[in-house]
Amino acid sequence: MPDDVRQRAQTRTQSGSGPSDAALVVAARAGEAWAQEALYRRYARMVNGLAWRLMPGDPDVEDLVQDVFIQALDALDRLTEPAAFGSWIGSITIRTAHKRLRRKRLKLRLGLVRREPVDVDAVISSSAPPDVQSELRAMYRLLDELPTESRIALVLRRVEGLQLAEIAEQMGLSLATVKRRLDAAETKLSERLAVGGER
Repeated sequence: MPDDVRQRAQTRTQSGSGPSDAALVVAARAGEAWAQEALYRRYARMVNGLAWRLMPGDPDVEDLVQDVFIQALDALDRLTEPAAFGSWIGSITIRTAHKRLRRKRLKLRLGLVRREPVDVDAVISSSAPPDVQSELRAMYRLLDELPTESRIALVLRRVEGLQLAEIAEQMGLSLATVKRRLDAAETKLSERLAVGGER
């Protein structure tokens, strides 16, 4: 390993728990397999969780996670802020899920796959307050009816708790487009909640 890569890789995170994301990215760019594995271990759970919340119950979530890491590691040279690896891989996850959801919607229209209802009990924590559980049940039952961008924006807002500007950045859309998509989704969700949330 070159000295400058070794020195950066020895830079610790503030918590002292290991090399910083920036150091791992620099080492991974230099072809260090251990750094690539460390990035995977650090972010696999986050990517898997985000993919699962965007595509609950989808049997392809594991494949999506692998695809996300392959894309990210192949494109590390395009990451301008190595310290922002977490946010960057989150946006790759969102865009990859978007493509898969659009492809699945097309297959449904063509009759190539069957619509499988979301098992909301597998997605919603039993420790969540009853009002939150009710809202999430309504939201997850509504998702398949929404256009893909509206669906993703709603999950990022209601489940991930992102602000509008963060959603726009993560989805690669303008703030105005995100507002329109989210307003449409929120209106449908409000209507669903007004009639009891269970349809």
